[in-house]
Amino acid sequence: MPTAEAPRRWAWPLLGGVLAVGLLLRLWGIRQGLPYAYNADEADHFVPRAVDMFAHGLNPHYFANPPAYTYLLHFLLSIAYGGKHGVLSTFALHPASVYTFARATAAALGALALWLTYLAGARLLGRAGGLLAAAIEAVAFLPVYYSHVAVNDVPTLAPLTLSLVGTAGVLRKGRTRDCLLAGAGLGVACASKYTAGIALAPLIAAIAARYLSGEVDAARRAVRNIAVAAAASLGAFVLANPYSVLDYASFHQGVIHQSTLSAESQGKLGAPRHGGLAYYLWSLTWGLGWAPALAALAGAVTVWRREPALGWLLVPAPLLFLAFMGAQGRYFGRWLMPIMPIVCLLAALFALQAAPRVARVVGLARVWAGGLRGGGDPGEAGAARERRARPRYALAAATAALAAALLAQGLIHGIHAGAVLSRADTRNLTRAWLVAHVPAGTPIVAEPVSPDEWARETRPGTATSGNPYRWRKYPSLESRITPTGALRPYGLKLVTIENYERTLSPALIDFYERNGYCWVVSGSTQSGRAFADPAAVPAAVAYYHALARRGEVAYRISPFRRGARPVAFGFDWSFNYYPLAYYRPGPVMTVYRLRAGRCGG
Repeated sequence: MPTAEAPRRWAWPLLGGVLAVGLLLRLWGIRQGLPYAYNADEADHFVPRAVDMFAHGLNPHYFANPPAYTYLLHFLLSIAYGGKHGVLSTFALHPASVYTFARATAAALGALALWLTYLAGARLLGRAGGLLAAAIEAVAFLPVYYSHVAVNDVPTLAPLTLSLVGTAGVLRKGRTRDCLLAGAGLGVACASKYTAGIALAPLIAAIAARYLSGEVDAARRAVRNIAVAAAASLGAFVLANPYSVLDYASFHQGVIHQSTLSAESQGKLGAPRHGGLAYYLWSLTWGLGWAPALAALAGAVTVWRREPALGWLLVPAPLLFLAFMGAQGRYFGRWLMPIMPIVCLLAALFALQAAPRVARVVGLARVWAGGLRGGGDPGEAGAARERRARPRYALAAATAALAAALLAQGLIHGIHAGAVLSRADTRNLTRAWLVAHVPAGTPIVAEPVSPDEWARETRPGTATSGNPYRWRKYPSLESRITPTGALRPYGLKLVTIENYERTLSPALIDFYERNGYCWVVSGSTQSGRAFADPAAVPAAVAYYHALARRGEVAYRISPFRRGARPVAFGFDWSFNYYPLAYYRPGPVMTVYRLRAGRCGG
């Protein structure tokens, strides 16, 4: 057997295991919350727009998020459900089926990204480095959790990592076809998520390294590679987002709108205020894990001694990304996703660099311990065999120990996420309680923690979104009274979910009681925003205190384990259930029964 084939004999089975574990973690609990899509981005931005294209054509008429993932869902749904009528009928009558399909697509693309991470790592670091990088990404919490939601974060990883595969080929071989691959992946990635454009930085570094390598015709090859990569990226972007050209005005407006939203923090009540850079560095400690995050930092420092060109390829991109995203006004952990493959490669690189040193330290410790014990003489031949075998075993043990340290946190929380998401959501349980205990047609108040369909009738063979309301639901996103309790002089005022807390005051409870809204359904993902920033909405804080004092708790369901300390509100952990305190998904849901005014008796 040729020695060059030996690594493949263990690399491929191990890669198969990594892909299997990664896909399992991404599929476990994938039907969470259904038939209701509780993630606002999932419910508003991708799946419904993919379905709407069957009615109004391929122009998405929406570019705040680029449409590549939406287009992919559109075409896959057409194949899966037999075209326009099959998709429209299924989405109307069985939306859970369509959402499950869209989530499975995201999970499959996430698993594909793992294979591509291996390929990029194998080209840059060798097969062991590619395997370790793919394994770190396979269990990292952020890509695992967001594979359960039909949004564009995880699907973007596939074309972005494909670009890294091509970029690695450019650095190692300088071939035109690798520039073509890198450019095409970059274009599709940007058409999936605008911030995936960070993949351009490694590509520029690879082309520059080839130019500076001193090869014959280096300047001519660099110009050719730049032209090929630019043409491929532009062509792929337009192919995956054609209306960026065909409807440029709408495209430009959507990009400006998205940039404006990312830059402003006011209006996002309860959002952290201590700075984006600090928030993203903290997010790496749980979204990737403490050990791999620190290993990536160490890899970013030590890579320059190994290979400066590799340092220029891997290090600037995460730093530029963190600097840019950290300067924005809004920040969420999942927005780190575009740099995840690069950070995993840096962590794997450091682990492979550290393994021989750890092995030497362990070997010296064993020799020292053996000298203290004063063992018998094994003979010259036996001693020689032991000396030859010891480095191999020590290196294997050190590599395995470092890999286990890098994977442990992600694996624990990935398994926990699957177990949590496989259980009933608190909002589903609350609705079931209301169906059993509150008669149809009863006036209720329900905070905007659930989609509109949550309060409608569910009848077999009918579209829930078109069914009548089961209860007479107070319009929570319409402000009709002033903080003093008087009716607004100019009628109703529409508000967004971001501004709902700003409409609350104790006077609103009096309005409920006067008008017979005796049941109030409250969720901690709304009240938590007020208590996270009480100075901004003192009337809302007073409203919740008054509701707890004047309302009788008829039903309460918590997502936390019995005896566990509740998790403070945050726009990451309150929605992705990372802390081990969670037992099931959803907020703390409370149903209050008012007893004064028309609610007496």
